[in-house]
Amino acid sequence: MIFIINLKPYGMETKRQKRIAKIIQQDLAEILQGEIRRAGIKNLLISVTKTYVTPDLTLARVYVSVFPSEKADEVLEALRQNAKQIKHAVARRVRYQLRKMPDLEFYRDDSLDYIEKIEKSLKNGDNPLDKEKGSEK
Repeated sequence: MIFIINLKPYGMETKRQKRIAKIIQQDLAEILQGEIRRAGIKNLLISVTKTYVTPDLTLARVYVSVFPSEKADEVLEALRQNAKQIKHAVARRVRYQLRKMPDLEFYRDDSLDYIEKIEKSLKNGDNPLDKEKGSEK
């Protein structure tokens, strides 16, 4: 009896997935920044931090970081409502590189907020490791 073992761990991206994700990420970032400039919106920065494409290439999960973070929910909701128009704009730019454009799902990337929170805690002396050591004594 012969067993075929898949040595690739679940969730590991293939080269093709990574390449498509990178193409979508770059073009999407340019489109969003261009729209912000055209609309004349000041004091708003949108960064496409990471893009993941599913193995069947039908869905792209786009992680977006918004500064200032107070506007993040509002911007994310606008992106979700306009996902079809955004997909069409990206598809026009990548039409010679991709046969089929994946659907876009937008998520908030709050890693910068998390890092900022940790830095503030460390500066204020709220180090959780120190609290654990103090409770052991």
